[in-house]
Amino acid sequence: MEHRHSIYCILPPHILTKIAENGTPEQQEKAKSTIVSTEQLRGRRRGIESMASFAAPSFGSATKMRTIYDARTNSTLPGSIVRREGDAAVEDVAVNEAYDGSGATYDLYSEIFGRNSIDGNGLKLESTVHYQKSYDNAFWDGQQMVYGDGDEDMPVEKRLFNRFTAAIDVIGHELTHGVTQHEANLVYWDQSGALNESFSDVFGCLVKQFSLKQNARDADWLIGAGLLSPNVKGVALRSMKAPGTAYNDAVLGRDPQPAHMKDFLVTTQDNGGVHINSGIPNLAFYVVARDIGGFAWNKAGMIWYKTLTEKLQERSTFQDAANLTYQAAGELYGAGSLEQIAVKNGWAVVGININESVPVPTPVPTPGTGSGCMTQVLRGLGLAK
Repeated sequence: MEHRHSIYCILPPHILTKIAENGTPEQQEKAKSTIVSTEQLRGRRRGIESMASFAAPSFGSATKMRTIYDARTNSTLPGSIVRREGDAAVEDVAVNEAYDGSGATYDLYSEIFGRNSIDGNGLKLESTVHYQKSYDNAFWDGQQMVYGDGDEDMPVEKRLFNRFTAAIDVIGHELTHGVTQHEANLVYWDQSGALNESFSDVFGCLVKQFSLKQNARDADWLIGAGLLSPNVKGVALRSMKAPGTAYNDAVLGRDPQPAHMKDFLVTTQDNGGVHINSGIPNLAFYVVARDIGGFAWNKAGMIWYKTLTEKLQERSTFQDAANLTYQAAGELYGAGSLEQIAVKNGWAVVGININESVPVPTPVPTPGTGSGCMTQVLRGLGLAK
C-alpha cells in the first residue's frame, strides 16, 4: 500500500473546507483553488523525495545561507532571486520577512541545539514568496519554503488571511518539518502525523520566543498570530496552551483541537486528523515548559529536540513520545529530576501516563492511496471523483 505524500501546509484542510462551505462566493472560490493547488503539489513532493533519496549530503558551512525568490504570482518554483545572504533589506515586506524568519529559525537550531541548518549539514535555506495569485497557505515542500500572499488582493472587508510570511512561528513551524524529515521522519498519518505537526508547532513557538527573548510564562503560545484578518473572530490558527480556543468564526468554523486523549478524534480526514489531534501533545509540551519555567528552549526544548533527533521512529505514537521524552529528560537532567517530573506531569494532564520500561514503538497502519486529506476534501466539495 502506498503512503500518500503530503505537502506540509500551515493552514489545515478543515479550515479551507469550512471556507469553501461558509464563505462568500469569492472566498469559496479561493478556498477551493487552494485545495486543488495543494493536491497537485503532492506529486511534486513525491518527485522531490525520490530525488533526495539519491542526493549526496550537503555538507555546507556552518553559516546561514539564505536565498529568497519571487514567484511573481506564478506556480513555477523557485522563481527569480530577489535577496541573497548578506544583502540589505528590500522594499518588499514579504521578502524581508521570509529572510528574517528563516534566519531566526537557523539561529535557534544553531545557537541552542548546535544544529547546522535544517538537515544538520548546512542546507541552504531557500524560500519563495508571492506564490500563485492570492494563495492562502505556506508550506515546506521537502526542499524549500513557499509562501502565498493571503487575501491581499481582495477588498479589506472580505479578507480572511494576511500574507503568510507575517508570522515568524509559521516560518519556524514549516522549516521544522524539514528537520523532522531528516531525523525521525514521522509518517504523516494518524498519531505519528499529529506528532509531526506538534513538533513543528513546538519549535515554531520556540523560534518566536527565542527571537523575542520571552520566557515560557510570558509567551502567548499561539501558532499563526497575525495571520487572521480583523474580519475573523479568532486570535490564531492554534493555541498550544488552550487547544480548541484559537478561533470560533462563522466562516472558518470553530477550532476543533482536543486537549485530552478522551477527546481524540478518529477520522480519515486530514491524514487521520494530524492538524487536529496535535493539540494533545501541544498542551503536554506547554505544561512541561510552564512547570520547568524560564526560557522554554533551554530545558523543555532540549528534551523535545533530543527526543526528535535521537529517539522517535517513523511510526511513533503519543504514548511513545511520552515515554521517550520522559527518558530523554532523565538522561539530560537525571532520574527523578524536577525536569523529568515535569514531563511526567505534562503528559498526565492530557491523559497519557508514562510507562517507565523501555518503550517499543507501536506500529501504525500505513494508509492506502485513497486516504489523503486533500483528496477527501476535494471529494466532499465535488472537485474530485
